[in-house]
Order: sequence, then structure tokens, then C-alpha cells
Amino acid sequence: MTSNTPPKKNNWSWRSQAFRGLIYQVIAIAAIAGVVWFLAHNTLVNMRVRGIQSGFDFLNQAAGFDIGESLYPFDSAEPYWQAFLVGVTNTLRVAVLGIILATVLGTLLGVGRFSRNALVRGICLSYVEFFRNIPVLLQLLMWYVILTEVLPTSADAWVAGPFFLSKGGLNFPIPVWGTGQLWAAYGLLPGLLLAWAYRRWAIRQFEATGKPRSMVLLPLAVLLVASLAGWALGGAPTEFNRPVKGDFSIENGGALTPEFLAVLMGLTLYTASFIAEVVRGGIASVARGQGEAASALGLNRNQEMRLVMLPQALRVIIPPLTNQYLNLTKNSSLAVAIGYPDVVSIANTALNQTGRAVECISIVMLVYLITSLGTSLLMNWYNSRAAIKER
Repeated sequence: MTSNTPPKKNNWSWRSQAFRGLIYQVIAIAAIAGVVWFLAHNTLVNMRVRGIQSGFDFLNQAAGFDIGESLYPFDSAEPYWQAFLVGVTNTLRVAVLGIILATVLGTLLGVGRFSRNALVRGICLSYVEFFRNIPVLLQLLMWYVILTEVLPTSADAWVAGPFFLSKGGLNFPIPVWGTGQLWAAYGLLPGLLLAWAYRRWAIRQFEATGKPRSMVLLPLAVLLVASLAGWALGGAPTEFNRPVKGDFSIENGGALTPEFLAVLMGLTLYTASFIAEVVRGGIASVARGQGEAASALGLNRNQEMRLVMLPQALRVIIPPLTNQYLNLTKNSSLAVAIGYPDVVSIANTALNQTGRAVECISIVMLVYLITSLGTSLLMNWYNSRAAIKER
């Protein structure tokens, strides 16, 4: 009795397309590695011939310079690696806040392009066309000039309750850290679990009954209540460190420098114009019949956009939105033009003092590579969750 089973192919044969593809990839990787090794070796040899020091040992030496803005204390006697760490935290602070604010503003503008009010549509269109057609560097310079030249001095600062706005930046009250604040932070942990559990329950209920429930406001309320409960258990402290006018500047409290505000505003407003177009394109890609079906079911305009149009448009929005997040993070390197001490600014100072150009530039490249890859991984994970699941 003969068998009709075809003979098993030899996967290690040169006739196998998969095997040939693997060999080509190995050759390509080896060629790239060889070029990188040649360039690195040639650079080190030339530097050694010219008597130029190389290596990352300088990171343990005292930096010898102060940093004007930092989330934690930094002294000139601290080593270079801590100075770079300050620059990285400053870069991440701008990038993370900018991404959040640009997403919110860009989504509102994109949705506003579909408003039935002609004035709202016109304002959203004018915003997009204005901010996306001006180079981001010019916008950073514009906001820096406004904040440092147009605003009044500290003696004549604009006051709005406990807030002071002047050429020195924005000053605001901050709570005096104690047990109550620590317990409030602890309260966020069970609050996050409760909010997550509620959202899963609300989604299941919506799928079963079709009745929409609060997906944003109620989870935020749960987080707030949990944090307030921890604050109350910690003694409910109410002491604040409030800013006051001094002889030459605003003293005490917290402060945001004009450099940070200029970078944040410039990157946020610029990127939001592109995100608005991404959102508009995503909504426009949804079939018009979906909106008509939502209206036929009795959904109002807000429910139609929130429950029908945006969830379907999200699958189109996420990939280009990831590009805008990456652009915002990389554009933060332009902050060096207005004196904000980000990682590029710190690297320039370290380069001028130590002469380790290759090492300093490599550190900056590594920082932006890691942040960009991290953003891509997070957005790809979110994209996979939002993708249509085939049955």
C-alpha cells in the first residue's frame, strides 16, 4: 500500500526559501556589525594618535557646574552621571506632560472639526493651519520671548489667588510633605484597582444591555475618593507652602521656570495641531452609515461620537498618533535653544568641559533611542488591544 503523503522537504537545503532568507539576514547583520566595528575602531585609533582621551570614566568625575532647574537637588560637586540623570528627568518631564496635553487638546480640536457649529469648525481649522505651518523652533522662541519680555517683573506679577505669573515663571502653592500626603499616595493603589474593576464591569454591562455608563468621570471619582480616604487616615493635613512676594523675586512655594513653560507650550500647541488632523482623518474614515445608525438608535451627538465613531476611528488613529508622540519627544531636544537644561544641554556642557564628544553624543543618542523604543512598544501594545479581534 503506497502513501500519498508528499515527501518532507529539507528545511536546511539551499532550495528552501526560508533557509536562503535566514542566510541573507545573517550576512546582512554581519556586514552591518563589521561596518560599525570598523568605524568605532578607526575612530578610537585616530583619537589615540591625536592624544584625545576617550572612554566613559569621566562620568564619575565632579561635574563642576550647576543646573538651573531640577526635580531634585543637584550640586556642582556631584558627578557627571548625576548631571546627565537630571537632564534625562527634565527631558522626560517635558515629553510626558507634552504628550498628555497635546493628546487632550488635539482630540478636542479633531472632534471640533465635525461640530455642527460653523464658528467652532472655523476656530479649530484656523488653529490647525496656523500652528502646524510655523516651525516648532520659532514657536519655542516666540513663547520664550513672550514669557521673558512681555510679562511683568516679579514686583508687578499677575496674581490669581495663590498663583503668581511673571518673568520669573509661574509660582504656585505646594503641600508640605508629610504622613497625610504619603497615605494619599498609598490610597491611589486600591483606587486604581477599583477603577479598573469598574471599567471592566461597565464594558460588560454595555455589551450585554447597550446602556452606556461613565467610563472616565466615575473612575476618576473613585481615584479621588480613594486618595482622599488615605489623606484622611494620615491626619488630613492642610498646611501649604505658599509663594509670597520677596524683595527681588517670588519666594517659597513651587515654581515653573519660563524656559520650561516655553518648551511645554510650544511642543504642546505644535503637536496638538498634527494630532487634530490625525483624529479628524480617523473619524472621517468611519463609514457615514455608522453615524446614521447611531442617530436611528436615539443616541445624541455626544453619545454618537463617544460610543460609535471614536472607538472605530481609534484603530486608524493609533499608528500615526505614535509618530506624533515620537516627534514630540525628539523635538524636545530643541529646548537647548532657549536654555532649558535637558539632556542635550547637559551633554553640550559636559562635552565642552571634558572634550569627550563621541561619548556625550552617544549618551544623548542612547537616551532618545530608549525613550522612542519605549513609546513605540507601549503604543504597539495599546494598538494590539484596540485592533479588531477575529473570531
